Amino acid sequence: MIVTQLLSLALISSAQDAFVKLPTIKDTQPMPAELSQYFETPNEWRGDYGNYRSPLHLVDGKIITDKKNWDTERQNLRAWWMKQLGQWPPLITNPTLKILETQHHQNHIEQRVSFRWTPHETTVGYLLIPKTQSKKPAVVTVFYEPETAIGRGKPNRDFAIQLTNRGFVTLSIGTSEATKSKTYSLYYPSLENAKVAPLSMLGYAAANAWHVLATHDEVDSERIGIVGHSFGGKWAMFASCLWDRYACAAWSDPGIVFDESRPSVNYWEPWYLGYHQPPWRKRGLITAENPAQGIYTSLRNENKDLHLLHALMAPRPVLVSGGSEDPPSRWQALNHLIQINDLLGYEKRVGMTNRPKHDPTAQSNEIIYKFFEHFLKESDLH
Repeated sequence: MIVTQLLSLALISSAQDAFVKLPTIKDTQPMPAELSQYFETPNEWRGDYGNYRSPLHLVDGKIITDKKNWDTERQNLRAWWMKQLGQWPPLITNPTLKILETQHHQNHIEQRVSFRWTPHETTVGYLLIPKTQSKKPAVVTVFYEPETAIGRGKPNRDFAIQLTNRGFVTLSIGTSEATKSKTYSLYYPSLENAKVAPLSMLGYAAANAWHVLATHDEVDSERIGIVGHSFGGKWAMFASCLWDRYACAAWSDPGIVFDESRPSVNYWEPWYLGYHQPPWRKRGLITAENPAQGIYTSLRNENKDLHLLHALMAPRPVLVSGGSEDPPSRWQALNHLIQINDLLGYEKRVGMTNRPKHDPTAQSNEIIYKFFEHFLKESDLH
């Protein structure tokens, strides 16, 4: 695959991009039946790997058959992604969290907070803390702005408040200013000359948000997950795959692989993987008159797809909350991740639910909450 030519790339990665010990979850409690059913590939898709080339098959014809070789391959694969996407700036590992406002609710404390999430920018979000006296699991929620996840926006996108009601510390963040300006993402070092793919830069910001929670007195740093819907689903996917310390992740209908027939699976847009210097292409599907640009085109020309990014999650658990953009056929891509987990000796680490429409529902969200409860509250991490 990508990787046999990349042995030197791991050596040139910056310190914060070096391979770290992954959080490993040991299932001490059986997965409840209402959750377990979504962690079995349906018969229709079992053993179906689609047209995606296996991350376990190397370009020289060799096949990875043991954990040690996968560990090496994984490091090289991540180094390849970081070379394609652009190396992150140094992480902000000792963040300063400013509390701007505090509100006391019956079961939790709500703090409006600010912290630096890129070398040049601060963001404002919401930290919700249950009123209990123990170290708690935590989840970062990501979206266009932080208010929706705490219950002040569209229905069924209130992941933060729902999880806090279930005992999680949550940190809700979003790209409020960029959303207002319709640039949506983060651009480093500048909008006019971004050196890191904007979607990867969102992952970098979420890695810094992880540090905000990990250094908080009431959070167990080994039990931090991330969730997002649509734009936030893409953000959560790239963040959890590229930042190893997220213990698990839920991706709500982001479009988990490239699909140029779907206008919402739009990784080619400049605020995702199709960045080019302004003026930007007209928003919409790729056409001869309105082509894609940026690294999206090189990835497609090389026949690389996002299942190669998913591979970095193993063995950490992931749930795809699929809707119109992630139908059951996405099991073809997920089966490759399951195959890696099988190699590593882990079962039921890859799940997917499906609903007809893009919008989350109370039912699909309930599975997300049960997922986090099982893997961050009921299991042991080592």
